[in-house]
Amino acid sequence: MPKKTTASLNANRSSLPHKVRYALRNPGRILPYVQRSARDLKFRLLHRDHVSYYRAVMASDAARDPKSAVGSRNEARWLALGKMQFDYLVEHGLKPDRRMLDIGCGNLRAGWRFIDYLDEGNYYGIDISPDILIAAKKVLAERGLQDKLPHLTITQDLTFDFLPDGRFDVVHAHSVFSHSPIEVIDECLAHVGRILAPGGFFDFTFDRTEGAEHHVLREDFYYRTGTLIALAEKHGLQARFMDDWEKRPHGQSKIRVTAGP
Repeated sequence: MPKKTTASLNANRSSLPHKVRYALRNPGRILPYVQRSARDLKFRLLHRDHVSYYRAVMASDAARDPKSAVGSRNEARWLALGKMQFDYLVEHGLKPDRRMLDIGCGNLRAGWRFIDYLDEGNYYGIDISPDILIAAKKVLAERGLQDKLPHLTITQDLTFDFLPDGRFDVVHAHSVFSHSPIEVIDECLAHVGRILAPGGFFDFTFDRTEGAEHHVLREDFYYRTGTLIALAEKHGLQARFMDDWEKRPHGQSKIRVTAGP
């Protein structure tokens, strides 16, 4: 991932001047972007709500390659990004006896490590895409982790209405809000406090901008840190920017949310 710079944090990737400059610097990416734009238009016409839209995107991407569908260009990067997530949470106190909810678990890029590490039944992964969950189950079998009995469940929203109060010590959403409009993030923050155990926390990554908030197609969304912290506080949660995550070789930033002081 490229290092975040002042220029990149202020860039409006949806603007025509930015697109022209990017195309001139990266001519090989013009055709893939045109293809993505055509797909975006098709899916927006077919699917009015964002969950249905992005489910179609994931089905399209997973049909080509489940690993690239979750943002990993190759096997080595898939493993590296998963390990980065795992190492960070272990360093922040994740223990085998803790219960974890992994929002947008995808094909278990990080999830298989958490499943292996946590006690039996303590991992709960949810995703909106049935196609990527099928890939997740294949990864689970390939890693020989069936006896850990993880929960892998499809969901339509982020109300968590099928989950019990105070259940999870760690809730985790990696590269989910980077693909989510503000109303989806608001829905999640409105309900996540209910399912957090006392002393638990919710970590999420997001594409950060210090300029104008914007999105590219309906796939990539860029938010200011203050916007998301204020949104959490609106729902009675405490939120803080995780400076130590910025040292990791990852293009997104991270916020941690807790339910109380």
